[in-house]
Amino acid sequence: MPTPAGTAHPAYGELRAVTPLASVLLAENPSPMTLEGTNTWVLRAPGVEECVVVDPGEDDEDHLRRVAAQGPVTQVLLTHHHHDHAGGARRFAELVGAPVRALDPSLVLGSEALAHGDVVEAAGLEIKVLATPGHTADSISFVLDGPGNERSTVLTGDTILGRGTTVIAHPDGSLGPYLDSLRRLAALPTGTAVLPGHGPELADAPAVATAYLAHREERLEQVRAALARLGPGATARQVVEIVYADVDQVLWPAAEWSVRAQLEYLRG
Repeated sequence: MPTPAGTAHPAYGELRAVTPLASVLLAENPSPMTLEGTNTWVLRAPGVEECVVVDPGEDDEDHLRRVAAQGPVTQVLLTHHHHDHAGGARRFAELVGAPVRALDPSLVLGSEALAHGDVVEAAGLEIKVLATPGHTADSISFVLDGPGNERSTVLTGDTILGRGTTVIAHPDGSLGPYLDSLRRLAALPTGTAVLPGHGPELADAPAVATAYLAHREERLEQVRAALARLGPGATARQVVEIVYADVDQVLWPAAEWSVRAQLEYLRG
């Protein structure tokens, strides 16, 4: 059962109700990249026993069994292929006997791949698929319209995080598509809540996406300035040492992915 209303993030090992349609089970896999851990989302309409699970997480038997215990699972949806979201999907499908669906056909089990504009009807819900590439090429988000006067929500995987900003996982990820994805999220109705793949939920998707866009533009200006100082042939690592000088060096390898994407974007 979900934890009582008002239970805050993070809450390991407990199903925490966030909206009338969505509860979260936080995997205990914290790291600089995953924040407090991976958010596994359990979706169902009020009064419905069956559920849809989004991003079962890593191949962690204890976590997967806790998620499986939340009720009959009709479908498993993946926001993208990264191990901390999808690594346990095959094992989870074995535990619950449900198909796995994703944009990438190689991740699909017992069903069809998803595409932008698809609507998944399950657990009393209509879950709309929104293509949001950029963090990875196969990143997608899921939009839920709230019942009655409840506000809509969007599950963003790693496209928008509950805290901080997202890495562009170059070369799979790409900055141009990511900026387009942020603009798509910024166009959602005001007050659409964000249910991210990591970190706490956020109140307003358009506001967050707009702030992300401003941050990306600021970073691009910083990269341009670094290139002016270093020369046009500067490496991503050289740029990171200037632009991310105030960031913990444990995050520099991830920052280097994003800088490679920024350099490709600027030189393209």
